[in-house]
Amino acid sequence: MGHGDISIRVAQGVGALDPAQWDALTGGTNPFMRHAFLSAMEDSGSVGEGTGWQSLPIVLEDAGGNLLGALPSYAKFHSQGEYVFDHGWADAWHRAGGNYYPKLQIAAPFTPATGPRLLLRKDATDLAPVLLRAAEKLCDDNALSSAHATFVDPAQHALFAEAGWLRREDIQFHWINRDYRTFDDFLTSLSSRKRKAIRKEREGAQAGVTIRCLTGGDIRPEHWDAFWIFYQDTGARKWGTPYLTRSAFDLLGERMAQDILLVLAFEGDRPIAGALNFIGADALYGRYWGCTVDRPFLHFELCYYQAIDVAIARGLKRVEAGAQGTHKLARGYEPVPTTSMHYIADPGFRKAVADFLERERCGVAADRNYLSERTPFRKD
Repeated sequence: MGHGDISIRVAQGVGALDPAQWDALTGGTNPFMRHAFLSAMEDSGSVGEGTGWQSLPIVLEDAGGNLLGALPSYAKFHSQGEYVFDHGWADAWHRAGGNYYPKLQIAAPFTPATGPRLLLRKDATDLAPVLLRAAEKLCDDNALSSAHATFVDPAQHALFAEAGWLRREDIQFHWINRDYRTFDDFLTSLSSRKRKAIRKEREGAQAGVTIRCLTGGDIRPEHWDAFWIFYQDTGARKWGTPYLTRSAFDLLGERMAQDILLVLAFEGDRPIAGALNFIGADALYGRYWGCTVDRPFLHFELCYYQAIDVAIARGLKRVEAGAQGTHKLARGYEPVPTTSMHYIADPGFRKAVADFLERERCGVAADRNYLSERTPFRKD
């Protein structure tokens, strides 16, 4: 397909680009690729100076300056907030005398959710190789060790592979909607023992609390104030310093409230726990959770069971509950593969990484098979 004159440049942030043109590249299914989300990360200071994330989207434009394609890319000065762990690669490259950082990260910041990474206008899908070559050239020309596209949509795997990028796989736990009409309908697909256990957990979690699912204009400033406290508590316990700033939640609420589901548990009028989800065209994405009162099973109720209820009610195909967590298996969440793609500039280092990934993929496949045999579903 002819596109006339095309220019390639690195923009100074997604916020500097036209929102409508950017969103026209994304396909509209994934909330984390939207201009509203990515610009909120920048404008809130969650991404930018002092964070180790420098927003450097690579964009393709036609002669009129209209966006044809883009990569949501960042110069990274550490490996935090990615959920695909390459610290061992960094250590090996440093021991060999190289500088692993900065590297190029193609991702939604702080978000282990599968989605498109090659963003292309519908009439410009043939330009994927041009975008990937631009990312490689950015690395080569600026002595960046590598480029990493994390949680890549399956429909785009072949495009990266054809460009010679290395494939890495991992496992997440997703709930799959098999046309369930109600939560009880879902429960009937489980073994009797697991069905009883989940009912007992839900009964215990709901005792003495009121649970509210809020979206759009129902999410008020005081709800974000409460959730910020929950988020700080969880962040401090899990990774030391929370990634998002307080203003990030305000901006997300202002810019994409209809794409947000905030599930809060109240004791009387006091919120004691909450879970933040994002709503996509076909999936619900669980992101953050926290509490100020530790109640048995409340985490499972807010993060997993309420998400299932909402997915069924909205007719969504799945719930992606975030990274890690084998405890999700017993709650009806199934092991599914996730994929990242990697460009390694140095040939010798590339070969070493490729050998490691081949062995790692075998281990991940074996783990996934093992976990798949231990889902709570009835064995008919």
